[in-house]
Amino acid sequence: MNETTDIVKQFFGVAARGQTYLNIIYLLLSFPLGTAYFVFLVTGLSLGISLLIIWVGIPILLFMLAAWWVLVAFERQLAIWLLHVDIPPMSRETASGRSAWVRLKIHLRNPVTWKGLAYLFARFPLGIFSFVVAITLIALTGALLFAPLTCTYPECQMYTFSWQIDTLNEAVVCSILGLCVGLISMHVMNCLAFVSGRFAILMLGAAGDATD
Repeated sequence: MNETTDIVKQFFGVAARGQTYLNIIYLLLSFPLGTAYFVFLVTGLSLGISLLIIWVGIPILLFMLAAWWVLVAFERQLAIWLLHVDIPPMSRETASGRSAWVRLKIHLRNPVTWKGLAYLFARFPLGIFSFVVAITLIALTGALLFAPLTCTYPECQMYTFSWQIDTLNEAVVCSILGLCVGLISMHVMNCLAFVSGRFAILMLGAAGDATD
């Protein structure tokens, strides 16, 4: 009995947890951020590589190296702030007091430098997927939940898939269904956010104990 009660509480309690809404914000940010990263990285890296032959590409690539490290650091903090995950530091080797060349070599040897770049590129397709899923679920929930507000008794011209809602009673049933769909949608988006958090931990932190 207690187990059943816990399951019911977990199912309905998702709407009362602040973390649920932080997860939704994270998913909605995935698409604009992922798109911006992709455009910036493709443009900058392509330009730097194409200009290597006249040496101008070297400072461009060095700038891009520094820039994507800043973006990786931002993504790490975003995951910590919104998803509340523990991600290890980005580097375990200190470069303070060393020459610029040594610091560059340490930076290039750091796996997070390259995992972070892969993560930024991956944010584009994953961001599209997360955004589409989140927007679809939110839109569907809203359409069902607010059906009575868009339906004028005794007739209206609202359709939900192949179901024509032409009475206020049907609109109320539709609204109740929207509550259930909304709760399920929150659980689905929480699962997506959980996977995103695990991916961030894997890609944005150096090996070792998780600390912030």
